[in-house]
Amino acid sequence: MFLTPFAATGGPVRKVLTSLTVAGLGVNTAGSTIAQWGRWRSATAAIATITTTFVVERIGIRTGVPFGRYEYRPALQPQLAGVPVAVPVAWFSMAVPAREVAHAALGPKSTTSRRIIGGALTLTAWDLFLDPQMTREGYWKWRHRGRYRGIPVTNVLGWLATGLVVMAIIEIALPPGDPSPALIAQYGLVGVMEAAAFATFFDDRLVAVAGSVAMLPVVAVALTRLVAAS
Repeated sequence: MFLTPFAATGGPVRKVLTSLTVAGLGVNTAGSTIAQWGRWRSATAAIATITTTFVVERIGIRTGVPFGRYEYRPALQPQLAGVPVAVPVAWFSMAVPAREVAHAALGPKSTTSRRIIGGALTLTAWDLFLDPQMTREGYWKWRHRGRYRGIPVTNVLGWLATGLVVMAIIEIALPPGDPSPALIAQYGLVGVMEAAAFATFFDDRLVAVAGSVAMLPVVAVALTRLVAAS
């Protein structure tokens, strides 16, 4: 993530770094999940999340439901049935950290329904950074431009809907216990680095502020509760 802004936009180095970033996030999420819940539960969560989001993405590019009309460009490889392999992996890579952030932030008020809703919201918050960045990289294109850097509001609604399904899967596969500091730190680090990148290298203050406001306060609450409980 640190090296990505220094590479040429749309160039081969940038593409490789994007793939490595997604892979790295996936490995870290998997490792932290295994440490917290064991191999079998972690494998179940990963397979179910990746499979579900692949199906959703496949439906999305064919019908426009639930995100709106969009298409993936050939730049992001490899692809399966028109969906870049990195995309479902990215969903898993950030979904589990998002659930743990919501779980920690809720503290004693953490219940199944609140974790599912809160996790969907924290996961959708990440997309305020992700979609503008990937769209400007040319990895996907929206058929009808929206007001948020060309991204339609239907995308946010689609993320929330998909996030609710994903969080329900995670809730079953990974029963909540003590929140994972490693996964919360991963979510927070991604938020900080994205904010820094958009505020400086990408020169887009709107996205920097929108993403920061959506992601970072809830991380601060989660970390505060973790420290207080330790």
